[in-house]
Amino acid sequence: MRRFWLAGLLVLLPVRALASSAEDVSVQQPWIRYLLPSVPAGGYMVLVNRTDRPAALSGASSPDCSSLMLHQSMNMGGTSMMMPVASVPVPAHGQAELVEGGYHLMCMNPKMKVGSMAAITLTFGDGSSRIIAAPIYGATGAP
Repeated sequence: MRRFWLAGLLVLLPVRALASSAEDVSVQQPWIRYLLPSVPAGGYMVLVNRTDRPAALSGASSPDCSSLMLHQSMNMGGTSMMMPVASVPVPAHGQAELVEGGYHLMCMNPKMKVGSMAAITLTFGDGSSRIIAAPIYGATGAP
C-alpha cells in the first residue's frame, strides 16, 4: 500500500511543478458590480502570469456571497448565456481577463454595499490561494 501511495505522489509532483501558483499570478483592477440582494453580483479583474508555466483560476469564495462561481458568458445561436466553468486558464507570459461578456465571477445572494470592499479568496489549479480586496460599484460599474 505504501508503495502505491509513493508512486502516486511521484506522479503528481511533476504536474504541480508545471503549474504556476497564486504567488506567480498578479491580480489587477478587481471590482464587483452590485445591483440588489436578489440579483447576482458580477466580479471582474485581470489575472497576469509572468512565468513560463501556465496557471488556472479554479475557484473563488467570499463571505459576501452565499456562493461565488466561475462563469463564462457565451453567445449560442444568437442567445446570450452564462455557463459555469471549472477553471479560467491563465497562459504562461499572458493574462486572463474576467470581464463583462466573458469570464467572470458570479456572486449569488450578495451581502454587500456600494462603496465598500469585498474580500475574495481566489483558488488556483495547484491548490494555492490568495485573498484580494475588490471595491464594490453600482449599476454603472467601475469609474
